[in-house]
Amino acid sequence: MSLLLELAGNKAKARAAAKELSIPQLENLIAGFNKALEKAKEEEAALEAEKAQKTARAAEIADLIVNSGLTVEEIVALSTPKTSKAGAKKGNTVEPKYRLTVDGETYEWTGRGRTPKVFQEYFDAGNSRDSVTIK
Repeated sequence: MSLLLELAGNKAKARAAAKELSIPQLENLIAGFNKALEKAKEEEAALEAEKAQKTARAAEIADLIVNSGLTVEEIVALSTPKTSKAGAKKGNTVEPKYRLTVDGETYEWTGRGRTPKVFQEYFDAGNSRDSVTIK
């Protein structure tokens, strides 16, 4: 690729390199370059059209914002997705709902998840949850 860049930047070197090629080879090379040029022009035109379309959309959105009476900050605040449960973020701690003291050691449980063994043994012994509920 660097050879092509060098030849494209220096006409004398390009002519010298062209002398080494036959006429059919030169015609084939020119045809290939013409196709590459057409494709590059088409891609550039497509990019310009896309840019113009985005500019038009941005102007349309700006007009809608101005006509709505809202500020950009208000739109951002209103369009921010809300969490499904208020305050239910992963990693938040939950206050314990039950407290049990066995052999001088205090155990606490939120009431969520699997029942701890200490609490399960207490409940299996015929005691109620109300008796260990933190009030």
